[in-house]
Amino acid sequence: MTDNDMLSDRLRTLSSGRAGAVRLRDGVLSLVLDVTGLGETERSALTERIEAEALKSPGVAQVRIAQSSEKQELVLIAVASGKGGVGKSTLAANLAVALSRLGVRIGLVDADIYGPSQPRLMASEGQKPQAEDKQLIPVRGTAGIPMLSMGHLVEPGRAIAWRGPMAGNALGQLIDAKWGDAQVLIVDLPPGTGDVQLSMVQKHKPTGGVIVSTPQDLALIDATRAVNLFEQVGVPMIGLVENMAGYVCPHCGEISDPFGIGGAEAAAKAMNMPFLGRIPLSIGIRSASDAGTPPAASDGPEAEPFLAIARRVKEWLDAR
Repeated sequence: MTDNDMLSDRLRTLSSGRAGAVRLRDGVLSLVLDVTGLGETERSALTERIEAEALKSPGVAQVRIAQSSEKQELVLIAVASGKGGVGKSTLAANLAVALSRLGVRIGLVDADIYGPSQPRLMASEGQKPQAEDKQLIPVRGTAGIPMLSMGHLVEPGRAIAWRGPMAGNALGQLIDAKWGDAQVLIVDLPPGTGDVQLSMVQKHKPTGGVIVSTPQDLALIDATRAVNLFEQVGVPMIGLVENMAGYVCPHCGEISDPFGIGGAEAAAKAMNMPFLGRIPLSIGIRSASDAGTPPAASDGPEAEPFLAIARRVKEWLDAR
């Protein structure tokens, strides 16, 4: 192995495989550095480390580094429901955290323009995103997950009185942000099948959709409408989640079913779509969510339903 080969190996290792086309001629070392997904600070730090390492080698008097970047296409997973109050935002937050724990580079968009709740769920209330090159830079929520919400752009508790086109434009700004090395965006849609949902599925075309429902018939009827909206524009369905599927008594541990059980699974079967799993109605999940500590971030038993659903979503993504 030549000195140039050994230096190439060292620089590739130092850069986690990003340095390539290393060549030394007349004391000048040239190489190409793949900076895809790196922010400006990370790029500068990596360049400085490579230059310092290269200059330690005999015969290297100058280092020339060409940076290249391949734009990554983000995978959008839309979490939707036909009606409010079914726990869609809680599922979206925990799905993002659980997928991150499974090794997926995740971002989270709170697309509920009129009723944003992700800043509370992900412990990022009060943070304000900066902008660079007319693009928003996400803030960091629970587990360091990058995220954006209208709740980060307006005063807490302030009503947002926007018509449909304004809401659609705001959603576009949240999605077309500087997401760094994120691979997958979880998009928490508002409930229903109105302008924002239609704008989302038409303009941004999610890679797949997850529908959240409770077991009772009325919620399932509305969930079917949400499924139909995605099907009309050709968005594949990842599956259906049944939330509030059984109440766990905090005193005796006994499970009761105030909303029924199995309705979402039966509906998924009738619509020929996967059933992703059940989330119980638990005071522990509610308390943790209100405190900005999604259960999926813990190792307790309340994390497991979310992790199980995340595994199925990841399998769906890996298959594509």
